[in-house]
Amino acid sequence: MLGWFGLDGAADGEADRVLARLAGDLADEGFRVAGAVQVNTDLGADCACDMDILVIGEEGAPIRISQSLGAGSSGCRLDPGALEMAAARVGRRLAGAEILIVPKFGRQEAVGRGFRTLIAHAVADGLPVMLHVPPEQREAFAEFAAGMAERIEPAALAEWCRRAARAA
Repeated sequence: MLGWFGLDGAADGEADRVLARLAGDLADEGFRVAGAVQVNTDLGADCACDMDILVIGEEGAPIRISQSLGAGSSGCRLDPGALEMAAARVGRRLAGAEILIVPKFGRQEAVGRGFRTLIAHAVADGLPVMLHVPPEQREAFAEFAAGMAERIEPAALAEWCRRAARAA
């Protein structure tokens, strides 16, 4: 099962906060949750945010997935190698999981990197996956999901996850 949600027009980082709450609530209910959530730290009006990945259930420091490109840079600040490392660390935690939560299907996933392979393996193995899909990646996600994904309203995410985990 592959569930996704969108938050068109929501404040920056709101989808990350939704997934973090969802992961915590499910874990508090006793579900074995694997995955990762993204945490952005706003550095002020003159600077972009730092982006970190927290691997669910893992002790220790988060993985910094942003990189400093210097003043005046307009390029993407994502560190693709760090994102790949985060996906690998999540992959090592899948044994015994009942649900996988992934921050989003972003640009890296759209081009075959990031969490894309992990998502595909989880779905193939029958492990339910929940993630956010931003509007600009929905076409690529639809192609990737090939009709197997279900859009879930944000208010129904926890219930979908419970149902999917029990059915797996």
